[in-house]
Amino acid sequence: MDNKDYIIVEDLTISYDIKPVLWDVDLQIPKGALMAIVGPNGAGKSTLIKGMLGLVNVVTGYVTFFGKSYEDSKKQIAYVPQRGSVDWDFPTTVFDVVLMGRYGDVGWFKRPTKEDKEIALNCLERVGMSKYKSRQISELSGGQQQRVFLARALAQKADIYIMDEPFQGVDVVTEEAIVNIFKLLKSEGKTLIIVHHDLKTVPKYFDHVALINLEVIAQGKIEDVFTEENINQTYQERSIKRKQENV
Repeated sequence: MDNKDYIIVEDLTISYDIKPVLWDVDLQIPKGALMAIVGPNGAGKSTLIKGMLGLVNVVTGYVTFFGKSYEDSKKQIAYVPQRGSVDWDFPTTVFDVVLMGRYGDVGWFKRPTKEDKEIALNCLERVGMSKYKSRQISELSGGQQQRVFLARALAQKADIYIMDEPFQGVDVVTEEAIVNIFKLLKSEGKTLIIVHHDLKTVPKYFDHVALINLEVIAQGKIEDVFTEENINQTYQERSIKRKQENV
């Protein structure tokens, strides 16, 4: 296996105080995959992607992105956190939020160029939010806010997109629009890692899946690992309880 063709997570362990959150996680995510991270509440899904991005302290293990460290790859990575973790009362417009996606190229102390602004407008168009560009972000619905955050990620022109529950609190129309964008990004050779909760739509939306319950239960192509046996094992509470009792 050529590491340059995979995102590699190896022996990743994360704990908060003495409470285990993830144990010895190993993942191999191929370039161009549209992967779902699936598991019950409290299984460590969000913690996993935060650990991959260096947003939480890692006890052991490491992550490489196509053969490079996160520090050497971060300009190629776009991260969309859970909508509930964002301060939506911050006084800024939809357009300015999306334009923030260009700062990785522009730098925080330089003025965005005409091209940067055109990119931001184009990304708003792609998610169907261009007519709201002057609206305060706090005035939008949950689904509209999620579209704006996706537009900001698109404005980064990244190679890797990592998103935490992007369908949370959105309507059916918005969900379908987001899925279509995911599939378009995949067709462009991008790699997407999506924390997802709806088991029914996993085979429809994704081509790879990682089933997690404090540890990796199974990972790989949907047709190979998204089985009733693996799903049942993933959603058994005793996996978490057993690990916590052994701390």
